[in-house]
Amino acid sequence: MALAAGITIIALAVVAIFFPKIFLCVDSGPVKADIIIVLGGGAEDRPDFAAKLFHDHAAAKILVSGAGDDEIYRSILVKEGVPRGAIQMEPKSRTTRENAEFCAPLLRREQVQNAIIVTSWYHSRRALRSFEHYIPDIKFYSRPTYFAVKRANWSRMMIRRIFLEYLKLPGYWVRYGVCPF
Repeated sequence: MALAAGITIIALAVVAIFFPKIFLCVDSGPVKADIIIVLGGGAEDRPDFAAKLFHDHAAAKILVSGAGDDEIYRSILVKEGVPRGAIQMEPKSRTTRENAEFCAPLLRREQVQNAIIVTSWYHSRRALRSFEHYIPDIKFYSRPTYFAVKRANWSRMMIRRIFLEYLKLPGYWVRYGVCPF
């Protein structure tokens, strides 16, 4: 029994290393919602994709969440043709947990029923589960960006981010009760 459990754990670890998208990525596919929430901490692919979703009429508003990236993301969104009036800001959060906690009052004040979360593919599971955990009265969808999804495009930074995500998923579960499943 112990041998079978050990082999199963090793097999899962190998799959997780070579196919992280299976474990880390959640993509709801094309959906419509009241608002798009674009999370800071990534590259320009996040606001670019949020602008595309906006122009595809996935939602009529965009909420930018994250300290430091907020003004950069807003300028990218405006450059991509999103009207300033359609962009709201949450400029204080520094973690995924804070993204969810600090967005909650803004979303409730706007009476949002459902929202699309835009983040990087490797961050999408933890982001979606965090928002669902902290704001259970709103339906959330995940529309991740796929920057450097092909292994040939991975840099040392990408490998580090993926590795850290594997640590953060159980960390959020233990520390904050955010179940990754």
